[in-house]
Amino acid sequence: MANGVGLVLEGGGMRGVYTAGVLEYFLEQEIFFPYVIGVSAGACNAASYLSKQKGRNKQVTIGYASDPRYISWGNFFRHRQFFGMDFIFNEIPNKYVPYHYDVFYQNEAEFVVGTTDCITGEPVYFNKQNYRKELLTVLRASSSLPFVAPEVHFQNKILLDGGISDPIPIKKAQSDGFNKNIVILTRNPGYRKKPSKFYSIVKRKYPHYQGLQNALRNRYTIYNETLDYLEEEEKHEKVLLIRPTQPLTVGRMERNPAKLEVLYNQGYLDAKQSVDRVLAFIQE
Repeated sequence: MANGVGLVLEGGGMRGVYTAGVLEYFLEQEIFFPYVIGVSAGACNAASYLSKQKGRNKQVTIGYASDPRYISWGNFFRHRQFFGMDFIFNEIPNKYVPYHYDVFYQNEAEFVVGTTDCITGEPVYFNKQNYRKELLTVLRASSSLPFVAPEVHFQNKILLDGGISDPIPIKKAQSDGFNKNIVILTRNPGYRKKPSKFYSIVKRKYPHYQGLQNALRNRYTIYNETLDYLEEEEKHEKVLLIRPTQPLTVGRMERNPAKLEVLYNQGYLDAKQSVDRVLAFIQE
C-alpha cells in the first residue's frame, strides 16, 4: 500500500481503456493506494481495480464495445442515451460479469467519485460513507454525459458527468490530505481543450440548469488550467503523470474492439515502463 500517495483518474469515455490497461498492470504488481479518486470512465475502471478483479475492465469495455446494448445509435434513438446505462450499470455487474462487491467494501482504500450538480454546476464528490451500497448509482451519475444520457437523481441532487466540473480532480485529492499523487490521464502530452461550438444547443437542451450551462461553457478553461497546474506540480515532484505515449486513435465513443485493445495494451505497457518511477515516487 502506497501510504500517503493518492491515485487520481481522468475520464474520457472509451479512451478510458488506457486507464484500464494501467490499472491492470498495477493490479498484477499489487500496487495499491489508500486513496483513489476518479470521474466518469476513470471512476468505473477504478471500481474493478479496487475489487481486485483482474481482467474485468478489459472484459467489460472491450468485450462489449461492439454490443449494441452497450453503445449504439439504436440506444440513442430509442432511449436518448448513446451508452446503454441500464445495461452497463445494472445488467453487466449484476448478471453478465459479476462485480465483487464484498471485496470492494472490504478494501480499506477510500474511493471518491466525482459528479456535477446540474443546478449549481459545481462538482459533488461522494466517498464510501456517502454512497454506502449505492456505488453503481454514483458511478452512473459520474458517467452520464450531457446530451447522450439522462440526469441521475441521487440524495436530493440532479447529477451528470463528473468530468464537466472537475475533469481531473487533483485539487480534491490534495484537499483530502494527499499531497503526492499519481495521475492517469487519457490525452497525449501537449493536448489542450478548445471551446465548445455547441453552447447554443446546451441552452436549448438544459434551459433550467444555469449552473450546468456555465460549467459546460467554462469546461475547456478548467481543463486546461488543471493540466497547467499538474505540470507545475510534476516539476515540484508532487505529481507523477502517466498518459498515452503514442498518438491517440480512439475517441470518446469508439466501438472498434481492435482499436480499443491497442490503447489498452498501450496503457499496460506505459505502466510497466513507468514502474520504477512509480515505486520510487511512492517510497520517497
